[in-house]
Amino acid sequence: MSKTSPKIERALISVSDKSGIETLAKGLADLGVALISTGGTARQLKDAGLDVSDVAEVTGFPEMMDGRLKTLHPKVHGGLLALRDNADHRQAQAEHGIANIDLLVVNLYPFEATVASGADFATCVENIDIGGPAMIRAAAKNHPSVTVVVDPGDYERVLAEIEANGGATSGDLRRELAAKAYARTAAYDAAISGWFAGQIGDESPGILTASGSLVETLRYGENPHQSAAFYRNAEARPGVATARQAQGKALSYNNLNDTDAAYELVAEFDPARSAAVAIIKHANPCGVATGATHAEAYAKALVCDPVSAFGGIVALNGPLDAEAATEIAKIFTEVVIAPEASDEALEILGAKKDLRVLLAGGLPDPRASGMTLRTLAGGLLVQGRDNGVVDDLDLKVVTKRAPTDRELEDLKFAFRVCKHVKSNAIVYAKNGATVGVGAGQMSRVDSARIAAWKSDAAAQEAGESEPLAVGSVVASDAFFPFPDGLLEAAKAGATAVIQPGGSMRDDAVIAAADEAGLAMVLTGMRHFRH
Repeated sequence: MSKTSPKIERALISVSDKSGIETLAKGLADLGVALISTGGTARQLKDAGLDVSDVAEVTGFPEMMDGRLKTLHPKVHGGLLALRDNADHRQAQAEHGIANIDLLVVNLYPFEATVASGADFATCVENIDIGGPAMIRAAAKNHPSVTVVVDPGDYERVLAEIEANGGATSGDLRRELAAKAYARTAAYDAAISGWFAGQIGDESPGILTASGSLVETLRYGENPHQSAAFYRNAEARPGVATARQAQGKALSYNNLNDTDAAYELVAEFDPARSAAVAIIKHANPCGVATGATHAEAYAKALVCDPVSAFGGIVALNGPLDAEAATEIAKIFTEVVIAPEASDEALEILGAKKDLRVLLAGGLPDPRASGMTLRTLAGGLLVQGRDNGVVDDLDLKVVTKRAPTDRELEDLKFAFRVCKHVKSNAIVYAKNGATVGVGAGQMSRVDSARIAAWKSDAAAQEAGESEPLAVGSVVASDAFFPFPDGLLEAAKAGATAVIQPGGSMRDDAVIAAADEAGLAMVLTGMRHFRH
């Protein structure tokens, strides 16, 4: 049974985010709760006609040091921490004039928002709250007697429960709010420590902290027997976490994972240069293409593997228009994500009630730094984001024949895509479109064979007389350790190759390319994706 607390008689309110605070304070005052407040919060509540005591009246000390010192005082923390059923605590309160504080309403200086605004170092430091976290932790520790509220979204519920319980809150609610309070202070400290590590250039801090805010609890994870949830962190990177869902049913764990993969891939293509579309299935591309329009790019991408595209994810690097929406709507698609969409395009896709449409508001920067996390049993793997971009690399021609201009453009295209294919990765491309993708194989030779086989299957589906890979170029995410994988690509019809190089047998691979009449360039950068 949930035990209610003694009647709430005094509340301390000190908030940075003042949304809803007047309504809460008026409700408390109507219930006979005495109000204590600080600084701007006190002024706002007084201006609203409420009887509010300044915290300085409670402590006997004025706010000082530009507001840095106001609540760090025994008459505040004693009122929060005192155990109501402990005689020694009650005696200490009586001797030192410490009255109970039964309800604490605090939210913190906007440190995260200050950092996100690009403020300078000193301004960010000044927005590190000290008194707020201390009070929150004190009140949460004493949750059997004290109610702590850190989220304006809880004001209405707390006020309703106080009214329903004759001026008190239930033990269940106090425990829930205490857990939420500690989560908030933990996230706050994580944001500060992460920012500080970045300021001093510490890429591997001795203690790693990370946090996220719950977006939604998902029906299940990768499989129905696995629980799952979606959290948003403080990174302002356009994508699934920032997107507005314009239509469709709830996103699943796999939808979110695949959509992120699709959007990160399509962002490799500068919308100022060409429209680009990526079609993803199980986090691997089954078709990627560029074109004069997104409709054209989608049609070219679909040719690569129309079977796998059924039930896939479609990502665009620019606004979704009616022409592209019409083409996309012709087959079953799980999710479409784009920076934005026209009203006409949304109306067309609106006929597909279950189709999720996400509008991300921008494209992620493929060159931006950042960290990625992966869990291991008992630990975490942390690495920098793969922000290598082929346009920034010094490509080295190592064969007797240099690639033509057309081949070079396709080589760069293929290497952009290859970066987002599970290793071992082989990508055939022609005329700004993938024509065969081999992903996730233990052998690079098998990846080359699978990509060629898929090219042949796509040609048959399209009614072509020869495999699509004939006359293509090929990209490999890592070096060819032997000539065999390269020769498989030549057998499939590739005329030029792009790969990182760096094998002990590079000379043998180059010689094989020369013998086959292939042009080959080395990037010096590997793109493993496990």
